[in-house]
This record gives sequence, C-alpha cells and structure tokens, in this order.
Amino acid sequence: MTTLILVGVLVVLALLAIGTYNKLVVLRNRFKNAFAQIDVQLKRRYDLIPNLVETAKGYLKHERGTLDEVTAARNQASSAVQKAASDPADSAAIKGLIGAETALNSALGRLFAVVEAYPDLKANQTMLSLMEELTSTENKISFARQAYNDAVMTYNTARETFPNVLIASPLGFKEAALFEITKPEEREAQKVAF
Repeated sequence: MTTLILVGVLVVLALLAIGTYNKLVVLRNRFKNAFAQIDVQLKRRYDLIPNLVETAKGYLKHERGTLDEVTAARNQASSAVQKAASDPADSAAIKGLIGAETALNSALGRLFAVVEAYPDLKANQTMLSLMEELTSTENKISFARQAYNDAVMTYNTARETFPNVLIASPLGFKEAALFEITKPEEREAQKVAF
C-alpha cells in the first residue's frame, strides 16, 4: 500500500514537472517569435536607410559626415540584430542591440535635421516616399517591440514563480531581457517632416 502511494506521488510530481517544462518551452518560443517580428521590421528599416542616404547624397554634398554616420550606425545595428536574433534569450546581445539602435536613431535624427535645411530635398518625391516608409516602419517596430516585451514578461513571470522556479533554472531557462529604452532622450520619437 505504501509503495502504491509513493508511486502515485512520484507520478503526480513527474506530470507536474513535465507540464511546467512544456509551459516554459511554449513561453520561450513565444518570446523568440516576438523577437523575430522585431527582426523583420528592423531589417526593413535597415534596407530603407541606404536608399534614403543615396537620395540625400546629391543634395547634401557638404554634409558627408552625417551621411557616413548614418551608414556606419546602420551597419552596426544590422550586425547587432543578427547577433541578437541568433539567441534572443541572450541579455548581452539584446543590450548590444539596444545600444546600436540608440546610435542609429541618433544618427537618423541628425540626418532629418539636416534635411530640414534643404527645401529641394524635402520636396523630392523619392525622399518623401522613403521618409514616409521609414515612419511607417518605425510604428511597426514599436508594436513589435511591445509584443516582444509582453511575451518576455509572461515568460519571466512563469519561470520565476513557484514551483516553476525549481525546474526552470536547473533546466537552463534563463531570464530574458526586455527591449526597453533606458535613456529619456531615446524615448522621443524621430521627427520626420515633409
């Protein structure tokens, strides 16, 4: 009789452990998928930036440094997103991406400020179209980032609650990093004027 009770308890514990493990796997896959959506939108933005720079080159001959800065920041951000995409659970990679995105947003902000000083460039249809697409993409990135952070929050909460915490750490379920803005000036939206 005691053996039967002991086997029953072990079966219940095993089922609980299996259920917890499966739940954590599902939640981890959800936040990885959410990051993949950010990755798609960031790739779209990175693809738009060279076209924007090329369009501006003819008009901004005296602003070469700004254009080079935007290109360098875009390349750095593109590399950072590839590293983060390979393992969205790597907090260091996410923080590196956040830093690279901050530099890119800053460089784009300077480019948009320079564009304001060139009325012919502001009136160029290609430039207008690219800036409109970039604005649309920025909005999509914001929504994707919000979905990612929601998925990360759900995952982190699940892995930190009892009894899940007993299974999560030993089985390698690491804390996931939020894609958050840490500096107040980074919270300001890019100004795109037409």
